[in-house]
Amino acid sequence: MKPITAPPAGATAVDDLRKTFRGEVFAPGSPDYEKHRRVWNGSIDRRPAIVARCSGVADVLAAVRFARERGLLVAVRGGGHSFPGLSTCDDGILIDLAPMKGIRVDPAKRTARVQAGVLLGELDRETQAFGLAVPAGIVTHTGLAGLTLGGGIGWIMRKFGLTIDNLLSVDLVAANGEFVTASEHENADLFWGVRGGGGNFGIVTEFEFRLHPLGPQVMAGPVFWLMSDADKVLRFYRDWIAGVPDEVMTIVVQRRAPALPVVPPDLVGKHVIAVAACYAGPVEDGERILRPLKEFGSPVLDLCQPKPFLAHQSMFDPSFRHGCWYYVRSCDVAGLEDGVIDAIVEHGRRIVSPITSLALWQMGGAVARFGDEETAFHGRTAGFTFNINGNSETSEGFESEREWARAYWSALQPYHTSVYVNFLMEEGEDRVRQAYGGAKYDRLQALKRKYDPTNFYRMNQNIRP
Repeated sequence: MKPITAPPAGATAVDDLRKTFRGEVFAPGSPDYEKHRRVWNGSIDRRPAIVARCSGVADVLAAVRFARERGLLVAVRGGGHSFPGLSTCDDGILIDLAPMKGIRVDPAKRTARVQAGVLLGELDRETQAFGLAVPAGIVTHTGLAGLTLGGGIGWIMRKFGLTIDNLLSVDLVAANGEFVTASEHENADLFWGVRGGGGNFGIVTEFEFRLHPLGPQVMAGPVFWLMSDADKVLRFYRDWIAGVPDEVMTIVVQRRAPALPVVPPDLVGKHVIAVAACYAGPVEDGERILRPLKEFGSPVLDLCQPKPFLAHQSMFDPSFRHGCWYYVRSCDVAGLEDGVIDAIVEHGRRIVSPITSLALWQMGGAVARFGDEETAFHGRTAGFTFNINGNSETSEGFESEREWARAYWSALQPYHTSVYVNFLMEEGEDRVRQAYGGAKYDRLQALKRKYDPTNFYRMNQNIRP
């Protein structure tokens, strides 16, 4: 299928949309267009013909109908955190869900209904008021919608599963403009597909989640060592996590120590390796179980301590600011074999940019025990997920950071198993197929033919019908 080049929308068409729209509509040249066209990744510079900021489901329906009638390319934005910038487009219509912020928590049933414009920090604030949480990501300004539809990995997934494992239902606007509900009991095939299949099947306007008791205090945070100790730290870490319970989730981080108030001035800029942990259970149990991590070797900074879960969730926010230039390469591996550790050690000491980093996610636990065929998500048997971020604050130095990320990824190639779809750039159909595995990809393709035969929703990690 050849890519479709969408015609730009004229001023008359924009006026037509405004007549049926309760939210805001922006076109090039109109006030605030520049602000609303931009996404989180500063390296993405696309200019949609229309930005339609939806106030509710009726606006989403109107925007989809408008795009269908005019053959416009459609991009959908929740939080706008798509690494490759798939949450915007050139010349088409950007359907922006950001104003749709409704959150309704039912503490008795331990469920929450959440609209598609909600960010992770906004959801956490509402659920933590009742000592509850949805397993989700690690940066508060990430959009819940995109994170969920790709699977959803985060700090409490080893105890409670992926975000999609806690999804009960979705409301969705399909490619034909119809409003559809999907759950295990209604449109079950579609419900299977949206749990990992991304935005291929429609615009989800509302999610219903199962909640879990957590916090408000948790034992959590990073322990830092100098990068020169990376080999010893990683070999200790490999042995230690083999015996930890599901309540423990860790992310290994490599970077230059950031200039933050909690970081001693003499450490800022030095190459460090850290193990950031979160214990999804009683603080006193977490203190005991995480003690070996805190006591290993000669840490140069220990920030692993009792703290509010909300504070822990925002820990990485300063490292992923809006407008910086981001590039990522990713892969799953089965385990930390010696060759994997060697690659981590070698490439960690080559980091130049103050915001370039590695995040190595520990998988397993509840993620691996959830039925593999129950959702479209692939990679439940992975031991670890690599997120290799070659980042810069501006365009200066960005190309060399990208090359660092690519070289790191290539060094790990003998150990690649699968890849997490939310960590893909625009890497082509073969990589999307790898993200789902051949059998699931074929099933998703059949589902795409049923619900979106013209590939109306194609600004995503696309499964072509």
